[in-house]
Amino acid sequence: MRAMINSVAVIGAGYMGGGIAQTLAAAGMSVTLADASPEATAKALVRLLAEAKAFEAQGLFPAGAADAIAANLRTADSIEDAVREVDFIEEAVFEVPAVKHEVLRRISAAARPDAIIGTNTSTLPVAVLAPAVERPERFLTVHFSNPAPFIPGVELVAGVDTDPAVIPVVKEMLARVKRSSAQVADTPGFVLNRLQYVLLKESNAIVEEGIATAEDVDTIVRTTFGFRLPFFGPFAIADMAGLDVYANCFKTFEDAFGARFATPVLLSTMVAEGKHGLKNGAGFYGTFDESMAAEIVAYRNKAYARMAQLLEELGPSPFEKQAARTG
Repeated sequence: MRAMINSVAVIGAGYMGGGIAQTLAAAGMSVTLADASPEATAKALVRLLAEAKAFEAQGLFPAGAADAIAANLRTADSIEDAVREVDFIEEAVFEVPAVKHEVLRRISAAARPDAIIGTNTSTLPVAVLAPAVERPERFLTVHFSNPAPFIPGVELVAGVDTDPAVIPVVKEMLARVKRSSAQVADTPGFVLNRLQYVLLKESNAIVEEGIATAEDVDTIVRTTFGFRLPFFGPFAIADMAGLDVYANCFKTFEDAFGARFATPVLLSTMVAEGKHGLKNGAGFYGTFDESMAAEIVAYRNKAYARMAQLLEELGPSPFEKQAARTG
């Protein structure tokens, strides 16, 4: 197994694969890009280089990023040529098992035996795709989010056959390109989309029940709990708010909506153990002394104030302007 990844092939040059290629090349990695045909790959390269220059001009990429991408990103005429000599391959083709199977078979047949193979799937378990891969011990999901050049989180999903030694190698590569990674279990949707789709499903239910309009739901999400999410996940937010408070609120929800809003067992157990979060020094994140609690509150206040300043600087999004015009 590779000790370090220095060269990469990205198979699939659409907006997802292209964005991944930009991200890795901008960080100084040697990246080879291949799509369905040499013509499609060449066209994608032109787009990616032009995008990089535009992003840099807009201040979205740091100075020199466009030159780095141009220097480090090359194309190959076929999947086989792209993957033959690289340390890591990221497959980023359509989210259709049959298409991914075909591409993964070609990748694994041509790649070096010690090359690590990743798939950028949003929902498909490793177990669905691994049968197409020769030597599945080197295969895993490496799930970037769209737009890949700007979203820092990456989900890592190992299959039953994945060699555990693969994970730290991929994590090190991601850290080098300034991406945060989290390893999750091999279930449909993983974590990101399971949470994202639950929010969208409940949002639709609220609109269908006449509780609020789609525009008002979005306003509430982005200006309340969504405002916190760039800095803290749901467990950290619960620790700050009080786990006992959450448990009491779940009673109201369960009375109104039934078992689907029952108090989670994990939360009930924490509260039963006397762990109420930051306010009494014990919660999901372990124990907190007074100094740590004060540091968390100070960071929270600074983060939220800065976020408010940023949003004021950016002004309303085009969606908000559209809502104002149509409302």
